[in-house]
Amino acid sequence: MGRKFCVGGNWKMNGDKASVAELCKTLSAGPLDPNTEVVVGCPAPYLSLARSQLPETIGVAAQNCYKVAKGAFTGEISPAMLKDLGLGWVILGHSERRAIFGETDELIAEKVAHALAEGLKVIACIGETLQEREAGQTEAVCFRQTKAIAAQVKDWSNVVIAYEPVWAIGTGKTATPEQAQEVHAALRKWFTENVSADVSNAIRIQYGGSVTAANCRELAAKPDIDGFLVGGASLKPEFIQIVNAKQ
Repeated sequence: MGRKFCVGGNWKMNGDKASVAELCKTLSAGPLDPNTEVVVGCPAPYLSLARSQLPETIGVAAQNCYKVAKGAFTGEISPAMLKDLGLGWVILGHSERRAIFGETDELIAEKVAHALAEGLKVIACIGETLQEREAGQTEAVCFRQTKAIAAQVKDWSNVVIAYEPVWAIGTGKTATPEQAQEVHAALRKWFTENVSADVSNAIRIQYGGSVTAANCRELAAKPDIDGFLVGGASLKPEFIQIVNAKQ
């Protein structure tokens, strides 16, 4: 069995009721490749709206959640609340959460573990900054971030890893398909050596970093790229073409 291609759209802090409804309409009309798993990361206030307006074949993800079920954590949401809304997914560890909100590798790992324990599927994000890449630290950073998650996770069947070179997010710069494949292959090797060959073969590794309709096919053709986590382009009609990159 090959790994099922998985494309996530991260809407970030964008949208209102009207535009979310419009996006849901576009996605529902498709047509979307039935062999590709599709998940959209929606801002928290519109999660119920998106879930109610999308077909069950499209997953809806929160863009964050906390590491415990409930309590005095003003402004946070828990996996239990997401499940209560009928949601199946959450995006954790996005570079913006790390860089802007100061989330550590350890906190992200704890969040991933709790979300999985509560029955959610997780898109766990890792990736290096431009400074780190230029210093030759790409693999060291990605392995460190993955290792923190691996210390908390025993069952990987509901985890998708999203490799996002931070320098290629929203900058219009994209890692070349070769650069992306190189990191994906290194990550898969890391899983073989540090988790297991079975997990390494099965785990899906998405590429995220200025994916567009223009470059998605070339990226999708690489053997270790199992999908995309798409930012800006997921708010546009071209997201349909990106979902269909394997067709």
